Amino acid sequence: MALAVLVKLQLALDSAAVAIKPNPNGGPGTPALEKLVNWLASIVLLGCAAGLLIGAAQWALGSKSNNFSHASDGKQKVLYSLCGAFVVGAGAALINFFYTSGSAVK
Repeated sequence: MALAVLVKLQLALDSAAVAIKPNPNGGPGTPALEKLVNWLASIVLLGCAAGLLIGAAQWALGSKSNNFSHASDGKQKVLYSLCGAFVVGAGAALINFFYTSGSAVK
């Protein structure tokens, strides 16, 4: 009984196969969307640079005034800014890696 159900389920899944093939030229407005994403990445990088400068200043002032809480917060801001910039810079490579890894699954 259970085997028959599994066979029917497999047949149903085989007949309902879905294929996803991204086509950047397939829809209208793709160049505008690419420009928008690139602009957003530049805004995020500017925010990371500002966060880095603010964090470095907080770290330095906290260290000089022996306020270890502020120094620790400044270190965290510097680290988060650097991680954010890394993700923006490696974003396209990460997306492409996981897309090709996922499309290799059959």
